[in-house]
Amino acid sequence: MSQAVPTTQDAYTRGREELPLLEQTLGDNLRAVSSEHPDALALADDPTGREWTYAQLQADVDRAARALMAAGYERGDRLGLWAANVPQWTVLQYACATAGVILVNLNPAYRTHELGFVVGQCTLKGLVVAAPDARTDAPAIAREVAAGAPALADLILLPAEPDAAALESPDRYAHATGASSGSARELTWDELLALGDGVDASALAERAAGLDVHDPANLQYTSGTTGFPKGVTLTHHNLLNNGFHIAELLGYSEADAVVLPVPYFHCFGMVIGNIAALSHGAGTVIPSRSFEPAAALASVQRHRATSLYGVPTMFIAELALADFGDYDLSSLRTGVMAGSPCPVEVMTRVIERMNMSEVAICYGMTETSPVSTMTRRDDTVTARTRTVGRTMPALESKIVDPATGELLTRGHSGELCTRGYAVMAGYWEEPEKTAEAIDEDGWMHTGDLASMDEDGYIAIEGRIKDLIIRGGENISPREVEEFLYTHPLIQDVQVIGVPDERYGEEIMACVILTAGAEELSIDDLRAFAAGKIAHYKVPRYLRVLTEFPMTVSGKVRKVQMREEAAAELGVG
Repeated sequence: MSQAVPTTQDAYTRGREELPLLEQTLGDNLRAVSSEHPDALALADDPTGREWTYAQLQADVDRAARALMAAGYERGDRLGLWAANVPQWTVLQYACATAGVILVNLNPAYRTHELGFVVGQCTLKGLVVAAPDARTDAPAIAREVAAGAPALADLILLPAEPDAAALESPDRYAHATGASSGSARELTWDELLALGDGVDASALAERAAGLDVHDPANLQYTSGTTGFPKGVTLTHHNLLNNGFHIAELLGYSEADAVVLPVPYFHCFGMVIGNIAALSHGAGTVIPSRSFEPAAALASVQRHRATSLYGVPTMFIAELALADFGDYDLSSLRTGVMAGSPCPVEVMTRVIERMNMSEVAICYGMTETSPVSTMTRRDDTVTARTRTVGRTMPALESKIVDPATGELLTRGHSGELCTRGYAVMAGYWEEPEKTAEAIDEDGWMHTGDLASMDEDGYIAIEGRIKDLIIRGGENISPREVEEFLYTHPLIQDVQVIGVPDERYGEEIMACVILTAGAEELSIDDLRAFAAGKIAHYKVPRYLRVLTEFPMTVSGKVRKVQMREEAAAELGVG
């Protein structure tokens, strides 16, 4: 239902539109920037010491895009990428966009349970797989999943790190016989790229010219409050414009180098990081495969970087290094914090000790590409620690009564909603869930409680939903509950989040045991979950109960359970 035109007293804002929205695909945008800045640094991979100028990155992107065409990938096919931060991530991100292939981001922490779900839910045609390392034999897990997924045609194996030769074994890179991975063929990354040499550049140009800016470019799986993860469908228009406007507010140009210790499979690394920087001719720097505080600071020093990203816990870890003072961070001026609120003390130290006077706070969700509000370069420390800034350019924000949907006035708490170009196309093949999230007027309902002050700054006050956010990872209690129900000693289970100083929240499983079961320990539960679900979804705490607190209508009172758990643990 349409609402009346908001007044200045209403909790509604629209971001200033100083620049028009871009009407390019991601591939077209990179090509334009590469033509303008061919010799500028585009990508540095510090673990291997390799670097790419924009011209070199464009050449690798084109070759990979032609390779996808040669391998049989058509416009709209889905290709999964299951790897940590490697340079192939950037290449494939833009190669898929150029060839019209939908890139599907996969968390490196996934195991068979989660990987198999995503492969089937979006019918992946191919899967690009990280090399084995000391923690995970990804090709072996991929083969196991492929054996039960006939539609998965390709497993493409990324090369091992130069210093990881001891982890390799010949069978890990042998071509599939059909018995190990069903009908999937296996290709090494180099073998895939070689296929592209047989496709003419004109064929790629024709494919790229036929794409539309509103075509899906990316699927990102995010946990909601119930059930399995949903595939957030993001278009070229969503992603490029969000990244572009983030970079505008950060003041990026070809003079900037951005160190990215945040994961690429998240919007944080892929959009706020890669797309923002590469849309402005700035350089991107991979300091390590996963976060290492010393590596991040070493990369800042090595490249005279101007920008550094992280969730607050990352900055805390960097500041806590015994040799922090030995790093030259004088080149820094900005960066992005996101994922959870930043304490005042931490923000003050980042500004003063890391020289990040223009550091920004970004807020949003995967469904909004992701950033919907952001602080500005000249905002106060108070604004950066007590609010999530103001509405992004060309987007709208409003605070509504969660029960009625009525627009509230400024200063009152309600549900934060976002509307505009950044709102997702929908959840992949789940129209009913899409309709639950986006109303008939195009507003994305975030499920977050928030308020808006008289200057349009928005403060997040809590969550309506039961979503657990542990160290920036969204965790669906229902998804963990569904898995724990498979334990033979568990009759019923409720998963809740409890306060944690380091991660913001930790997971507690509250269980009722089956009749005759005498005991279940947290160690038993963790052993049961090991290797079956991602490590960050494994409960840290366990409470064995005889019954759950219920409302008069028969619903479990998770609020009461959280309060009791926090009191028992002495936290929060």
